[in-house]
Amino acid sequence: MSKVLVLPGDGIGQEIVAQALKVVEYLNANDNLNMELVHGLVGGTAYDETGSPLPQATIDAANECDSILLGAVGGYQWEALERDLRPERGLLGLRAEMDLFSNLRPAILYPQLASASTLKGEVVSGLDLMIVRELVSGIYFGQPRGIEQKDGERFGFNSATYTESEIRRIGHSAFKIAQKRNKRVCSVDKANVLEVCELWREVMEEVAKDYPDVELSHMYVDNAAMQLVRAPKQFDVMVTSNLFGDVLSDCAAMLTGSIGMLPSASLNKDGFGMYEPIHGSAPDIAGQDIANPLATILSVSMMLRYSLDQVSLADKIDSAVNMVLDQGYRTADIASDGDTVIGTNQMGDLVVKALQG
Repeated sequence: MSKVLVLPGDGIGQEIVAQALKVVEYLNANDNLNMELVHGLVGGTAYDETGSPLPQATIDAANECDSILLGAVGGYQWEALERDLRPERGLLGLRAEMDLFSNLRPAILYPQLASASTLKGEVVSGLDLMIVRELVSGIYFGQPRGIEQKDGERFGFNSATYTESEIRRIGHSAFKIAQKRNKRVCSVDKANVLEVCELWREVMEEVAKDYPDVELSHMYVDNAAMQLVRAPKQFDVMVTSNLFGDVLSDCAAMLTGSIGMLPSASLNKDGFGMYEPIHGSAPDIAGQDIANPLATILSVSMMLRYSLDQVSLADKIDSAVNMVLDQGYRTADIASDGDTVIGTNQMGDLVVKALQG
């Protein structure tokens, strides 16, 4: 039996996770998934109930589970809180607490959604790339950081730091994934101006020696952003730092037509993972039954594939999503002329129906 901590979070997180749980419940009842669900709090809703965006009870529950399914965190009503109490600190704290250093963000263009991409079909048709983002170090966590008074004005500062071992382990993660794909890794940095990126590039070259079957290339981050828009299919696996990965993965997501279609996985060295859609909490549409739940449903598929060793059931979820798209059903964010626009709840129901065959 696998044990999964469910953290819906804030905004649309509540709605989209509910649809993913419909899929889990169906597989539990009909395909011997045997998944036990534990429910917890994180983000703004956790702060409202406990005074902390990451309660100790959530940390304790995570340590007793095999994986985490997360919705999204954040919302307007918590923006005025002190920084350490904001919903996003709960998410960052959970990543750090569980040492989820390897963030896998696929960018896959479903053929049914080719018209939803803002790029020409020949540029994005068949797109299937993986961005491997280092998640618990870099400028988001580096010290010192802060805002101080200096020479009569405010002065803000952050530290972009990486140790050799932090770079090495994310490098190994990327190369191992590339071995299962098309055996190409592009390491993205800014080594021409940043010393931390000089070290990043040196360590990646050293790691590459352990994977002679995988081709390693390097690219500066500004060029990588341009190339993602110009010719994204040149990439197989991209590996990069926390900050650069945050930006590039959202850019890659929009090549696929909608950020609402893409799941992600954040893994530690033991295979424990937190699985979540890469989009945010979208408080402006929360509670309106219009959010796209497919990225969250596909996050369950990634969980089964990467942490729970249930590849056949992961394939079954992927096929069900494709079947629903083939039938022309769309939430508003991915709809084109001639599609049948449906709501969040109905999309979850249709995926479950497709699972039935």
